[in-house]
Amino acid sequence: MTDADETAAGSDADETAAGSDADEGADHVRADRVAVTGTPGTGKTTATALLEGEYDVIHLNDRIKSDDDLWTERDADRDTLVADLDAVRERLGDWSGVLDSHLAHRFDVDRVVVLRCRPEAIESRLEARGESPETAAENAESAEPPRALARKARENAESEALDVILSEAVAEHGAENVYEVDATDRDPEAVADAVRAAIEGEREPSAGTVDFIDYI
Repeated sequence: MTDADETAAGSDADETAAGSDADEGADHVRADRVAVTGTPGTGKTTATALLEGEYDVIHLNDRIKSDDDLWTERDADRDTLVADLDAVRERLGDWSGVLDSHLAHRFDVDRVVVLRCRPEAIESRLEARGESPETAAENAESAEPPRALARKARENAESEALDVILSEAVAEHGAENVYEVDATDRDPEAVADAVRAAIEGEREPSAGTVDFIDYI
C-alpha cells in the first residue's frame, strides 16, 4: 500500500547501518540504470536529491502525478494514483541514471537499492507528512481524515515489516542485483553515500540482512 503522497502500481496491461559501504567483494563497475526503491517514508527522495549533481535522477512519482497520461485512476480511499506502468515505460524511453520511487524496481534496471527503515519510524513519518494546513483544517471538522491517514501509515509500516518491496525486488532482479540499506539511524547524507556506493559497485549486493518482523 502507499501513502497519500505516493502513487500505486496498476497492472502492466492497464496500468545496514552496520558495516562499511565499500566491500572487498564489490565489482567496482558503475551501473547504467539504478532503481532506488523502498516503502514510502524510507527516505528515497531526500537521499536521491543529494545525488542530483552526480547522476541523472528521475523522481518518478512526481512525473506520474504531473502527467494524466501516466495514471489510470485515483484510489479515493487512500488518495493515491494507480500508475500505468506501460505508459511510464514508454515515457521513460532509453533512460539512464537513478530512478527514485517505490515503483522503481518494477522497471528494467541494472541494480536495485532497497531502502529499509524501522516500521515504527515509517508510521510516524507518514502520519506527520499528512499534516498539511489543509489536512489540519479537515481534521478539525471530521474524525475521518486522521483515521484514514493512520490506516495508510499502518499499512505501509506492516508492508515494511513483511519485506514486501525487498521480496518483489529480489523476485524481479535476483538477489545478486539487490542492495539493501537500513536507513533507520542514518542521516540523508549517509544514505546518499550508501546509494552512491551501490551505483559505483563499491559494495556487495545484500538482501535479507534487515529484519523488522518483530513489529508484527
